[in-house]
Amino acid sequence: MTARPRLTLLVALVLTALAVLAGGGVADRMGSGGWEDPAAESTYATKALEREFPGSQPNLLLLVDAGKAGVDDPAVAAEARRLTERLTAEPGVEGVGSYWTTGSPALRSEDGTKAVVAARIAGEEKAAGEILDRIAPEYQSVHGPVEVTLGGGLAVRHEMEALIQEDLLRAELIALPVTLVLLVMVFGSAVAALLPLGIGIVAILGTNAVLRGITEFTDVSVFAQNLTTALGLGLAIDYALFVVRRYREELAAGAEPGAAVRTTLRTAGRTVLFSALTVAVSLAAMLVFPQYFLRSFAYAGIAVVLLAAAAALTLLPAALVLLGHRVDALDLRRLLRRTRTPEKDATGAGWARAAGLVMRRAPVFAVLTTAGLVLLGLPFLGVTFGTADDRQLPATATSRIVQEELRSDFPGDPGGSLTVLAQGPATPAEYGAYRERIAALDGVARVEGPVVSGTGADAHAYYSVVPEGLAVGSGAQDVVGELRAADAPFTTSVTGQAAVLVDSKDAIAERLPWAVGIIVLVTLLLVFLLTGSVLIPLQAVVLNALSLTAMFGAVVWVFQDGHLSGLLGFTATGDIETTLPVLMFCVAFGLSMDYGVFLLSRIKEEYDTTGDHEGAVRFGLARTGGLITAAAVILAVVMVAIGTSRVTNTKMLGLGVALAVLMDAMVVRSLLVPAVMKLTGRLTWWAPAPLRRFHDRFGISESEPPAAPGPVSASASGGAEEIREPVGTRG
Repeated sequence: MTARPRLTLLVALVLTALAVLAGGGVADRMGSGGWEDPAAESTYATKALEREFPGSQPNLLLLVDAGKAGVDDPAVAAEARRLTERLTAEPGVEGVGSYWTTGSPALRSEDGTKAVVAARIAGEEKAAGEILDRIAPEYQSVHGPVEVTLGGGLAVRHEMEALIQEDLLRAELIALPVTLVLLVMVFGSAVAALLPLGIGIVAILGTNAVLRGITEFTDVSVFAQNLTTALGLGLAIDYALFVVRRYREELAAGAEPGAAVRTTLRTAGRTVLFSALTVAVSLAAMLVFPQYFLRSFAYAGIAVVLLAAAAALTLLPAALVLLGHRVDALDLRRLLRRTRTPEKDATGAGWARAAGLVMRRAPVFAVLTTAGLVLLGLPFLGVTFGTADDRQLPATATSRIVQEELRSDFPGDPGGSLTVLAQGPATPAEYGAYRERIAALDGVARVEGPVVSGTGADAHAYYSVVPEGLAVGSGAQDVVGELRAADAPFTTSVTGQAAVLVDSKDAIAERLPWAVGIIVLVTLLLVFLLTGSVLIPLQAVVLNALSLTAMFGAVVWVFQDGHLSGLLGFTATGDIETTLPVLMFCVAFGLSMDYGVFLLSRIKEEYDTTGDHEGAVRFGLARTGGLITAAAVILAVVMVAIGTSRVTNTKMLGLGVALAVLMDAMVVRSLLVPAVMKLTGRLTWWAPAPLRRFHDRFGISESEPPAAPGPVSASASGGAEEIREPVGTRG
């Protein structure tokens, strides 16, 4: 990078241009679902019903409003039948039925002013969305005596996907200029401020290209683009801040630009690479879950983290070599600063004094900080898990308005019932007896069916079961268990929104220990390789977990219980989408490790140099406290920009992770870490002899031992021995 900096930047420019071309239109290939387990009973039943009974699983609902005339008015009925016939003739549309063709009371509102035409658009999510885009303008309008609006699961997901793309663009337009202003305030130099922003843009564009390639092989959630933007900017800024800060230190110590870059890469560069691995491992843990919603965040997160680190370790050094001392050019803070210089600011005397104060009162700070974090996390004990529905959308969204009317005005949600699939031979009497058995179950409001297809071993039938209360409420989930436990003369499987939720919760509960185990074990190993200590890795895991308590408590208090819902502009549903806490844990834990590695690496470097434990803690916090806080504030700005989304889950992700990042940087790293390290004293660095030998051989540290003297060679002039001096490094 230092020998061919212009070539390095040229190659990067070409690769970035190719990434723009390869990643173009990636959002159009992404899905807005992915919460279900592909191997679950509900997924199997859904696919079988799509194949055997397309009309049993409607994903498109036309709400026909007849006004005062009523749905049974002859003119209204004639127009509704015409719409039904027209929809039946549409390519790709199956299982069309309506109140006017079936007479089902579930498809008629209780006041008789509205009724439903139900249908299923066949095909994969993207293909179905394209059909919806084509037909929606033709149906969602006034048709003679009736007004038609579109709802149903497909319409909800499609509108959610469109809003997410619009919100992501707006978030980028908010985050980029604000981030640039903050970077100028941190660096002083406008030139230095542009470097991390450029690294972040390269990482984001590269990740879009990677995701575009992944969509050729598997489903990817459109929500993953939010994480790409947040981590692409946030981590690129983290890594660039760390590298540029160390480079400036080397320049201030008198090193030439080339030597300063080489020393920076041998020290801070190692830490950046190490930090990227810890974040990537935390995100990779989501690969153990079967839901493609979670797996998508692993794909995006791993790609953007590694690309951000790669850019920070290749493009940034090349740019620094070319800039040299001009990295401090265009100092926009000069007018606001009198005698202080960037080098004096970099010493972090205030952070050193704060660390000293914390360590002098270590028991008090440790107890009060821990108690405060635990108290903030207590609301999470009352968490209720649910599933995403139309209430994720803003109240003005058309598909949400339709779903709200179906819930409030109809005797049973036409798209929210449970469906029992029966397979195998049975007599009419057996079908009837099983229906009576279902109707007698607690929590069942109504049973319709069976609808039978085929005979003998190829016989299939299904029953529609309307549970009491909400379609995905606790009562509906209990009904799922009762249906699956009920005796039947044939093979049965249950699907529907509540069944998908039950299966999703089971899948997460089954694999969550594996994900947590992977994160904890790899974190312990990596932090040991960094520090050579047995105790510090354990501290890192516990303190990182504590830093997340405020986030989880706030998620329940705000988004489940509805506090601040008016201010933040969302509808509280009384539950939290099942996969969101898993996602937020993996992302926030990885970012906490990112900051933890930055701090521990400088503490370890100073401890190796001086052997002074408390002095090393003060030095580490002095050199990284301001950097970590600045990085956390900038990342929080990006996450808050994403949190302005009109979709509740995206809002929850952005605001929750922003809170976790700020708590980690300003409370855990600033108060709890120095207090705990003071209490553990020199025992902090203990490791048994076998592990010490292992660390001596395989460990990674930002400090570097002096290089061995070079080989002895005879000079051409007289054979005098010449000893090559080792390249000097700090410490």
